[in-house]
Amino acid sequence: MPKKPQEFSVNREISISEFFEKNRHILGFDSPIKSLFMIVKEALDNSLDACEEYGIIPEISVTIERLEKDEYRITIDDNGPGIDRRDVPSVFGKLLYGSRFHGMRQSRGQQGIGITASVMYGQITTGKPTMVITKREGEDVGYYFELGINIKENSGRIFVEKPIITDKGHGTSVSITAKGKYQIGKQSVIEYLRETAAVNPNMELRFTDPDNRTITFKRVVEYPSRRSTPVKPFPPGLELGEIQQMGMETKYDNMVDFLSQEFSRVSKKTAMELLQISNIPQDMNPSELDSAKGKSLMNAFTQIKLMNPPVDSLSPLGSDFIRKGLRNVYGEINPSFYSKPVMRPPAIYNGNPFSVEVGIVYGGDLPADQQVSIIRYANKVPLLFQPGACAITRAVAETDWRSYGLDQRSGTGIPFGPMMILVHVLGTRLPFTSESKEAIAGVPEIIEEIKNALRISGRSLKTYMNKKDRRLKVMEKYRIVSEIIPEIARKAASVTGNDVPPIDDVISKIANVILVTEDFSSIPEGISVQCRVFNYTTIPRSIKIYPDPPAGELSGEQKAWDLIDVPPSGSSAFSFIVSNVQGKYDGTVYYFEGQDVTKVQGADPLPGDWNIQEVDIIQESAADDSK
Repeated sequence: MPKKPQEFSVNREISISEFFEKNRHILGFDSPIKSLFMIVKEALDNSLDACEEYGIIPEISVTIERLEKDEYRITIDDNGPGIDRRDVPSVFGKLLYGSRFHGMRQSRGQQGIGITASVMYGQITTGKPTMVITKREGEDVGYYFELGINIKENSGRIFVEKPIITDKGHGTSVSITAKGKYQIGKQSVIEYLRETAAVNPNMELRFTDPDNRTITFKRVVEYPSRRSTPVKPFPPGLELGEIQQMGMETKYDNMVDFLSQEFSRVSKKTAMELLQISNIPQDMNPSELDSAKGKSLMNAFTQIKLMNPPVDSLSPLGSDFIRKGLRNVYGEINPSFYSKPVMRPPAIYNGNPFSVEVGIVYGGDLPADQQVSIIRYANKVPLLFQPGACAITRAVAETDWRSYGLDQRSGTGIPFGPMMILVHVLGTRLPFTSESKEAIAGVPEIIEEIKNALRISGRSLKTYMNKKDRRLKVMEKYRIVSEIIPEIARKAASVTGNDVPPIDDVISKIANVILVTEDFSSIPEGISVQCRVFNYTTIPRSIKIYPDPPAGELSGEQKAWDLIDVPPSGSSAFSFIVSNVQGKYDGTVYYFEGQDVTKVQGADPLPGDWNIQEVDIIQESAADDSK
C-alpha cells in the first residue's frame, strides 16, 4: 500500500513586518543604490515632520560613512523634539505605527512604514542593530538605544538601552548600517537633499558623503514651516468600511452624536436629515451600522449639500519659501527670471482637500536646447523616481507652452527651453501609484489643477519676456532719436552758419512720452541701479515708480519712488540696490501709477493686486462645526 504523503499546513498567519521583509521592493528598497537613498529619505522626512509639528526651525546633519565596499552607516541627526524613550521601540521597530496615521492632516510621512522599513532593511542586509540617541527638551539626560525588529511579531527588539549625558538640548540621532551603493547625479542622495533644501529654506542642512566631503545648505528663512492641523474625517472622503470601523470604535451610543461629533461639516441638524433620508433610527448604536444601512447612509451623503472640508489640515510651502528656497539652492545657475509663485485655492478630490503650488525659474545658465527640468513634490517631499507615471509630468506635457514662448512640438510633450518648473501637490490623502509614494496617480481633478497653476505661471513668464523685448526696442528707438536729431541740428547750423538751435522741445514734441531707463553697476552688496525718468512731453509730469527685480531682491524698506513735477525735456532719477543677485543681472521690471498708460515707455501700469497681501490658502474652520 503506497505511503500517504505527509500532510502539512500551507496557510499560516504572518505579521506585516514579515510581509514587507519578503516584499521590500514595494517600499522602494529594490536596488542597492535606491535602498541607500530610501534610508536617507525616510529619516530626513521624519526629522522635518517632527520639527514642523513642534514649530522648530530645523538643523539637520546627514552623514554616510563607507564601512566596507558595499556596506554603509547612514546617520541623520536633528534638533527636533526628541522621542519619549518608551515610544522608541514602536517608532523604530513596529510597522504601521505612527502619530499621524489616524489623523486627517497633511504630512510627509503618515503610514508609519518608512523609518521602520529602513531599520528592517539594515537588519536584513547586515545583521547589525540600529543606534538611536534621543533627548527631549527639559530632561536631564538623553537615552542611547541599540535596537532591531522582531519580524515575526512586528515589534521592536531592544538590545541596549542606557541613559547618557549630552550637551544637546533636544533632538534625535539615528544610525542605520545597511548594504547599498552610493552614487551622485540624478536620482541620488545629494539630489534629494538639494531638492529638499529648496522647499525648506528655513533648514540648515549639512551633508557629509562617503569620501568625507561636506556640503552645507544654508538657512535663508528664520521662521518655522507652516503646521497643518488635524481635522475630523469628511464623510464623502471615506469608504463604507472606514465609517463602519469608526462606528465600532466611537464612544457615542447613538447615530446623531456619532455623525455630528466624529465627522467634520456635519451638524446635529444635518445628522438628523441624513438619518431621515437613510431611514436609520436616531438612537441606533453606531456599532450596528451593517452593510445595508451603511450603503443607505453613504447615499444620503450625496443628497445633502455639505460645506467643503476644512483646509487647515493643509500645510502649503507659501510664496516666501518657494521664492527664497529656489534662489538659495539654484542661484548658481544665474537665472534671469523667477516667477511669482502660484498657489491655487484648495480643491476637492474624493472628498479630501488638496492644492497645487508652482514656481518657475528661467534663463541664466540653464540649457536652451534641452527639455525643461521638472522638480516634483508631494506634501513637501521630492519625487525623484517614476516621472513618466506621475500626474505632474503628465500635466506639464499636456500644457501648450508654445503660447508662452517655449519650443514644444505639436503643443504636447515636455517643452524645450532654459527653464525649471517646481510643482508641489499637497493634500491629506494624495493618491500615489505605489506604497513607496514615488509618483502621484493621474487623477483628472489633480491634473487639471496642476495645469491651471502652470498656465498662470506661463503667463507671467510670457509677460516678462514681452517686457524685456519692449524695453530693448524702446531703448534702441530713443537712442536713435537722441543721436539723429542733435546731428541734424548740428548739420543745419553748419550749413546756415547759425548757432545750434535748442532741440529739447523738438525731441519732446516728436516723442511725447515719459521714458523710464536704468543704468547699473556691480557693488559688494549686489547691483547698484540708477533709474532715470525722462519727461519727453511739453508739460511737467508727476509719476510714481515701483521697481520689481525678476531676479534678486530690492534692498531696504523703500519700495516706491514719487517723482514730482518733472519738467518738460527734463529728467529725475533715484537709486536702489538689488541684493541676492548671483551672476548676470538682466535688468529690473518697472511699474508706474499716476500717468496715462499711453504716455509711458519702459514701464507698465501697476497691477491691481500689487498692494494686496498674499492670500493664505489655509482658511479657518467654521466657528462652530457641530451646531
